[in-house]
Amino acid sequence: MKKRFNVLLLAAILVLSFALSACSSSSSDNKSTEATKGTEATKSTEAPKPADKLIKVGVVNNPPSESGYREANVKDMEAVFSKDNGYELKTAYSLKNDEQLQAAQGFITDGVEYLLISAAETTGWDEVLKKAKEAGIKVYLFDRMIDVSEDLYEAAVVSDMAKEGDTAVQWLLDQKLDEYNVIHIQGAMGSDAQIGRTGALDKQFESGKMNKVVQQTATWDEAEAKKIVETVINSGKDFNVIYAENDGMAKGAVAALDEAGIKHGVGEKVIVMGFDCNKWALRELLAQKWNYDGQCSPFQAQIISDIIQGKKTVTDKKIINEEKGFDAKTLTQADIDTYGLGE
Repeated sequence: MKKRFNVLLLAAILVLSFALSACSSSSSDNKSTEATKGTEATKSTEAPKPADKLIKVGVVNNPPSESGYREANVKDMEAVFSKDNGYELKTAYSLKNDEQLQAAQGFITDGVEYLLISAAETTGWDEVLKKAKEAGIKVYLFDRMIDVSEDLYEAAVVSDMAKEGDTAVQWLLDQKLDEYNVIHIQGAMGSDAQIGRTGALDKQFESGKMNKVVQQTATWDEAEAKKIVETVINSGKDFNVIYAENDGMAKGAVAALDEAGIKHGVGEKVIVMGFDCNKWALRELLAQKWNYDGQCSPFQAQIISDIIQGKKTVTDKKIINEEKGFDAKTLTQADIDTYGLGE
């Protein structure tokens, strides 16, 4: 009887042990599952970190194909106002004022925070800039001034085009030629660059100190400039100065001279003058095939970015790039390396 009791007691102990073991395992599994669920719940409800807000900028500019200067200017704008630097950049390029105005209006509709403009013409911008101001969009002018009230833009980072013209014409007067018979090849009519570079020469024509053989626009185009000079050569008119309002047009003019066998440069019949200081043009000066090149700096983007980001304070709305003119007789390779644009 006692033996039977012991067997039953042992069986009961074994059953109880299995039950406790199963319960413990079940409890542990449940705790593990609940912990996992808790972690998953935390992960699924955790809010993602917001990306840094990009500053929306719209740039209305002339196309890079306009000139070597403009190519450098466009590259500078796109490099500074990049995503890496905290910007969302929208761009529009045209040589036509009406197309630029439409592009600016489009950027206002798109809700850019800043509108940057290098205008094809100095007039016609009032209404668009008033709309930008009403929308709370801050406007910056670059490269060229336009004829609007100062309260419609934050700052203008520009070249002094009139001073560029004055500097070039003074250099020409300093050559003390017996007579000045000038082929004047103009840029896009109505642009700040054309107005400034033309103004100083017009004063000389009006005073009678210089003779205007021809004054005609090639709209910054090399091929058109070549045609203008070819026409003068074919007409038999005498000339000894080519004043071209950018390097590309000077290059076209020189091509016409070369085809006609007309000597040009230092000590030769025809003085050649350009503007912008492309490296290839300055090399023509260094070789003394051209005589003068007026500097026009295309680098305004960083100044505007510094103002936008609060790194620079505007004390004068008109910020002028410091520029100079280069004479073939004094130009050095170091000048080309320091001031030349492009390659």
